[in-house]
Amino acid sequence: MNTDSLFRPFSLKSLNIKNRIVMAPMTRSFSPNGIPTADVATYYQKRAEGEVGLILSEGTVIDRIASSNDANIPHFHGTAALDGWQNVIKGVHAAGGEMGPQIWHMGIMDNHHSGWVPSAPFEGPSGLNRPGFNNGNTMTEKDITEAILAYGRAAADAKRLGFDTVEIHGAHGYLIDQFFWEGTNLRTDGYGGKTLPERSRFAIEVVKEVRRQVGEDFAVILRLSQWKPADYTNQMAKTPEELEAWLNPLADAGVDIFHASQRRFWEPEFQGSDLNFAGWAKKVTGKATITVGSVGLNGEFLGAFAGESSEPSSLEELMRRMDRGDFDLVAVGRPLLADPNWVKKIREDRTSELKGFTKAALSQLVLD
Repeated sequence: MNTDSLFRPFSLKSLNIKNRIVMAPMTRSFSPNGIPTADVATYYQKRAEGEVGLILSEGTVIDRIASSNDANIPHFHGTAALDGWQNVIKGVHAAGGEMGPQIWHMGIMDNHHSGWVPSAPFEGPSGLNRPGFNNGNTMTEKDITEAILAYGRAAADAKRLGFDTVEIHGAHGYLIDQFFWEGTNLRTDGYGGKTLPERSRFAIEVVKEVRRQVGEDFAVILRLSQWKPADYTNQMAKTPEELEAWLNPLADAGVDIFHASQRRFWEPEFQGSDLNFAGWAKKVTGKATITVGSVGLNGEFLGAFAGESSEPSSLEELMRRMDRGDFDLVAVGRPLLADPNWVKKIREDRTSELKGFTKAALSQLVLD
């Protein structure tokens, strides 16, 4: 199997990475009181040393009191947390890697199993994180404006600290996605609406504010998904035409790269074509895209949380799609969580040395 196309350089605005492999964002609760530790910095540096082209951080929350449901999720605001992220990016750059933080607001959440709750109620477009489940406040227009500004400040801090890009988390049922979805956005003002383009106003304004804060030459990534934790088969855009109407206004607002999240990268997004979500996003917008979803393993990530193990799998189908030009970059999650040298082993054709994935890897920062 020829993997040469995975190891071509990629450049776009502030990004100049040595290969097409991206470390996918994977939430790790190893930052006490929101402050990334020296171990977190080492964890990311080891992936850069292992030849990952672009590292996207775990979700790191913006400056809103109720943006997180977990005290040990990292913040991307405040002196102590930003100092911690400064150490992270210094280590990644010293190892020859590039990196962007994934900036995040969780929106309406279930209460964390630890019992910790933020000092203000969760907030979202309509108080819902899935149909019929209310666990927070409906945001006022003032709340919305302040949240948009907080995304912008986080992006500006990323650029100031020396990160190479920033990713906005707009997927997987979190705040931005709660605005997208008709099941959680019941608003009747300008941030709601019957159509997906109408419900995209919040996301568009977030992207515009991020772009305003970082300037035209800084690469901005937006992560999106059709599926929700409450409905894995959900499709907000049910046709290519609906996808185009959703994504093009976001591209016009300032998105450079769409990170198109799906559970299994090989599954077609729409009938009549084998293009996946990233393939369609590139086709309808002309923008660069990142594919993701069970790359390099025979089981999907949701099974890992249930204790299921996965073994290494062939990259043949991935390479067929990449060589065809369906997408530009490939995000890898669990293989890199379990093995910082996964990229190097793929490049050197050391496939017999690839590690599987077990639930144990979720509970530690694997450093070798």
